[in-house]
Amino acid sequence: DMAIQGEGFFRTLLIDGTYGYTRDGSFKIDSDGQLVTSNGYRVMPEVVLPEDFVRESVSVSQDGRITVKVAGSDDPVDVGQMELFRFTNPAGLQAIGENAFKITNASGDAITGRPGFDGMGKIAHKFLEMSNVSVVNEMVNMIVAQRAYELNSKAIQTSDTMLGIANNLKR
Repeated sequence: DMAIQGEGFFRTLLIDGTYGYTRDGSFKIDSDGQLVTSNGYRVMPEVVLPEDFVRESVSVSQDGRITVKVAGSDDPVDVGQMELFRFTNPAGLQAIGENAFKITNASGDAITGRPGFDGMGKIAHKFLEMSNVSVVNEMVNMIVAQRAYELNSKAIQTSDTMLGIANNLKR
């Protein structure tokens, strides 16, 4: 698991051969020893782990260097470098589902960089980015909006009743 602290997206290779971008750092290791997303998309640039690596020894530094320990050795081995990608207008990315986005003309081209350098975020290993929505706050806001609607509805009903009485007095 990896979370990005700051700006940036991970790049993945989609089924149709194009690139997708995600902040979902819930990665897995497939049967070929490659780092993939939870949906099976390969992380780009490709990270291939050696066959005899110790699963618990996978480590990712804040600047994206991936190291593992190989069975029979105590020294960690560098196996890859994570890259992050940012955009001049990230709001312009097209959501394609499964926490993935595609480049559009509005987003601009991807700017590549190492985590922690040139305005890129840092990588936090063994963390996941949580939703930025608070269920409790949203429920409270919904209750407040519902009460305001009920109050306005009651005010309109009262006004309608008063106008009806005034109209009947005139007759």
